[in-house]
Amino acid sequence: MPALATGAGHEPGLYELLAALPSQLQPHVSRPEDDAFLQDMFGERSLQSLVKIHERLQHYEESKPIPVLDNAAALAHQLSDELEGKSATAEIKELLKLLDKPHVKTLLSVHDTIALKSYDPELPPLPEDIDDDEDSVKIIRLVKNKEPLGATIRRDEHTGAILVARIMRGGAADRSGLIHVGDELKEVNGIPVDDKKPEEIIRILAQSQGAITFKVVPGVKEEAPIKEPKVFMKALFDYEPKEDNAIPCKEAGLAFKKGAILQIMSQDDATWWQAKHEGDANPRAGLIPSKQFQERRLALKRPATTLLPQRTSSRRSYAPQTCTTDCVSLDDVSIEFDDIDYSSGFHLAGFRRSFRLSRRDKKTNKSMYECKKSEMYDMADVPTYEEVTPYRRPNGAKHRLVVLVGPSGVGLNELKRKLLISDPQHFSVTIPHTSRAKKNQETDGVEYHFISKHLFETDIHNNKFIEYGEYKGNYYGTSLDSVRSVLSKNKVCLLDVQPHTIKHLRTAEFKPLVVFVKPPTMERLRETRSNAKIISGKDDKGTVKPFMDEDFEEMVSTAQTMEAQYGHLFEKVVVNDELSAAFGELRLALKKVETDTHWVPVSWTHS
Repeated sequence: MPALATGAGHEPGLYELLAALPSQLQPHVSRPEDDAFLQDMFGERSLQSLVKIHERLQHYEESKPIPVLDNAAALAHQLSDELEGKSATAEIKELLKLLDKPHVKTLLSVHDTIALKSYDPELPPLPEDIDDDEDSVKIIRLVKNKEPLGATIRRDEHTGAILVARIMRGGAADRSGLIHVGDELKEVNGIPVDDKKPEEIIRILAQSQGAITFKVVPGVKEEAPIKEPKVFMKALFDYEPKEDNAIPCKEAGLAFKKGAILQIMSQDDATWWQAKHEGDANPRAGLIPSKQFQERRLALKRPATTLLPQRTSSRRSYAPQTCTTDCVSLDDVSIEFDDIDYSSGFHLAGFRRSFRLSRRDKKTNKSMYECKKSEMYDMADVPTYEEVTPYRRPNGAKHRLVVLVGPSGVGLNELKRKLLISDPQHFSVTIPHTSRAKKNQETDGVEYHFISKHLFETDIHNNKFIEYGEYKGNYYGTSLDSVRSVLSKNKVCLLDVQPHTIKHLRTAEFKPLVVFVKPPTMERLRETRSNAKIISGKDDKGTVKPFMDEDFEEMVSTAQTMEAQYGHLFEKVVVNDELSAAFGELRLALKKVETDTHWVPVSWTHS
């Protein structure tokens, strides 16, 4: 037989590849324990023996040695008889002499014997007295290092059997493909488990290292799972499995923070999903509460409805469309809706002072607008998860709406003003609507869109306004069409609103980037705002006054309430400690939104 080919043309077998794998992977292994695990696993004698057997069987299967004939001896005898009657040439005489030699006859006889024999493995016949109800037993051996096995177990309430309850996607058990949900566990490393509690078995598994042998009774054979598309969820709450008493196995839980992107690996269990952090190289999944389960839990914990206070503001912020019947008074207000800044050489349309309240009369005066119900805190909106997908703004597409949210006095107006001045061809603001009469120096569509009171009320009824309010018998508001107008000019629309309106703007049309501007600590507010002024609500002239400690306290308190109630909707948080630094951070974030890939709700791209 020809010798096995070697040298440059030789293709290494599986055994050779496995033997070389640890040294090949060593430059890419950073932790010593990982290197030791690879050496132990690939150096194990039983694994090497199995690989050798595999290669031998594979070679046999690929070559498929089938004999050309199985009667070589009879054919040689027949040939000798026919040649005897022919004229004897030197070649014929030599061939007859060769075929008549005993060792050639023996060789041909052995060939025929081998050719007629089948070398395929034969399974022994099943015993005739086998019990059809007897369970088949499977012996499984897994190599486990420091990682968890990736399976949870439970005791059957009726039979008392220890069953595999869940296989964690990407874990050691899942990667082996040998253990399945429903399998009954009989022994672990030769130790019977029938009389042990699940907690005791978990401890045995946790303390075991290296090869672990299981004896299991296979459960009902499952159909091959259908390959599902990847599902990603944005977490809208913080989760720590070690603090969750409801989770079936704390060690199998996956911790995450609000805003984390999770790849959902399995939703087979209606209560506990399996997930991993997006981009995590570790393939093993962890348990997280399902959306339905978490919604039920959070709904039970929800406090009574609370309202963000309707407060003074140095920016335009119209009163919400609806509120509770005990909303604060807006009688003692100071509104200057004709504030135009020409200091920088161009007109900053859309900068209007908003409703201002006087604290001394918040509880005594009558509300300036009728209201029935609060949208400030919708009990039906329980933040759990939101399905998301990667999104990058296509070239030439409309810009995403930029929504700025923050407490009064935090500096939203100043940040918006700096953005407009930095690039007036790129950034713009909406032009508000009003039902009041136009003044001589005003131009329709510049300071305001001037419409009749009847038309304004019709538009309110048709939900055309994002926010609106009434002052001295006149309506003022920001319309959806004014946002569309800015975006249609290929500009970035800067819009600051009350946080309860965000959910109405989160549509595929606007794809808003919601930026929360929050104040620094009280100490820093005293340091950085010592010379700052706010609009006073004690008269009707819009006078200014220095910030007081009560203003800072209210600012910080309102920011905390906003973040607690609406923080799951904020994509970017900017702390306005120092205005220039906050502006730089905001400017960079807006630039990245236009060029980078971000996670957005699936509905924004599949509508």
